[in-house]
Amino acid sequence: MTGMALIVFVRGINVGGHRTFRPSILAKGLSDYDVVNVGAAGTFVVRKPGSQARFRAALLRKLPFEAEVALCDGRDLIRLEMENPFGGEPSRPDIVQFVSILSKPGCAPVDVPFTLPPDGEWFVRVIGSKNRFVFGVYRRHMRTIGYLGRIDKLFGAPATTRNWNTILAIVRILKGKEKDKEKGKEKD
Repeated sequence: MTGMALIVFVRGINVGGHRTFRPSILAKGLSDYDVVNVGAAGTFVVRKPGSQARFRAALLRKLPFEAEVALCDGRDLIRLEMENPFGGEPSRPDIVQFVSILSKPGCAPVDVPFTLPPDGEWFVRVIGSKNRFVFGVYRRHMRTIGYLGRIDKLFGAPATTRNWNTILAIVRILKGKEKDKEKGKEKD
């Protein structure tokens, strides 16, 4: 894959003092690929990915531990942002809008929307899915992480979750890159 940036989501890192590393150092170690550390643990924009397989191998060699990694084309996130799966609904302090990225296409058909747990007070509400993206909202609560972990089993593929604000930050980086390209064309 060449031309468009690649987005990297590393799963389950820098959580509770386990599987920790410094993302800025990893980004510098992958400087040949023009890697930008987004700031959310384990989230990177790769501006010059070249071959996806070659980049994945280089990334996995640089990580200080084994990790599940989801990669997606930057165009997919730009499209997702334009479609805005959350509509105009504003975020609330106690509710977080999220996107879970499946590391491969899901195997299991899932009826959405649904809540976790299905009865009683919900902690996670999945409102939709498209291709490898699952989106919804969760309550800020200690029990939420366990319910987010169930997305893997329900969709039949490992998933890593980021809040919607992180996705929007990635899109801003991607669109900034596109503006840089347009400026370069004007100078020619």
